[in-house]
Amino acid sequence: MFYQCSKCKKIWQYPIKKCPECFSKPQRMPGSKFKVIGISQVNTPTITHPIVPYFVLLLEDENGNRFVFKSAKEYKIGDEFKIDNSDNKDKVAIWRIKYDIKETIEKMFDFFDNITIKENSKILILPTLISPKHSYLAENTSPLFIDNLIKYLISKGTRPENITLAGQSFNNFPIEICVQKSGLLDVCLKNNIQILDLSKDNFIDKNGLSIANIVFNSDIIINSPILKIGQNSSLENILKFLKKDFYLEHQQDQKDLIINLVKTLPQFFTLADGSVIQKKNGFTIFLGIMMGSFNPFNLERVFSEICMEDSLTELVSDIKIEDIPVVGRNIKEIQYKVNEYI
Repeated sequence: MFYQCSKCKKIWQYPIKKCPECFSKPQRMPGSKFKVIGISQVNTPTITHPIVPYFVLLLEDENGNRFVFKSAKEYKIGDEFKIDNSDNKDKVAIWRIKYDIKETIEKMFDFFDNITIKENSKILILPTLISPKHSYLAENTSPLFIDNLIKYLISKGTRPENITLAGQSFNNFPIEICVQKSGLLDVCLKNNIQILDLSKDNFIDKNGLSIANIVFNSDIIINSPILKIGQNSSLENILKFLKKDFYLEHQQDQKDLIINLVKTLPQFFTLADGSVIQKKNGFTIFLGIMMGSFNPFNLERVFSEICMEDSLTELVSDIKIEDIPVVGRNIKEIQYKVNEYI
């Protein structure tokens, strides 16, 4: 994505609020056709690019704008550059967050054209909301991520009053304190969307589970966890749809609980925040990705592969990575052993 000043026509590859020359607001210049005009092959591994060889492509769009792109696939000069997609409902999409989070969110939804967003669509967003910590600690889903997701939904025509951000505390931290400290409260107030404490909702008994009623009254459910190494954040997050007393009573059988819950819930889309993530030791590291899938098991398995995890969790250990359709970025293009570095 490029950005052009509407007055003096200067162009930037990153979003700015005002042109520094004439103070006009730049307009987006999305490209749709890309041609390979230069290629470099890299054979020397680095910390964040350990898989070699790979190719650095110089691409040019139909507007004449040029940028570089890391590719695991070899191209020739003059080739048309395309990002492949798949019709498989269990696919996992990966994309790099470069400068504009909203642009990345748009790209993720482009991979899943079966998500229909309408003006009257009732949309339920479930972020990771665990403890009252600032966003830079990557404990909860980033407020910047949620803010841009809401802005995207509104730009597609959804009315703000039809969007609900939900959460529930399963520990001793009141959910009100968590949503405030995490920065998500400010995001909701700024965008005029509803906030729901799921513990105050009515619960319905289905398949031996006690599930919040709002889940079955929503047209679109977006599970928006923050990814964490060594955890299945996407799967653990949806447990918040359960009644707290029911969850605490059955938490020893969490694997069976999650499997049953995924089967029982209406279809939901997982859009995962992988920009700054927690490692196993609790320290954070910049990964700079976003992931999406209707299959959270596949998403977590792909995330483990990206981070080159040697030991897989019980929930995804039986899933073979070669059986998962991956679209967007190739796993090898963003793969490295995150846990080995401070």
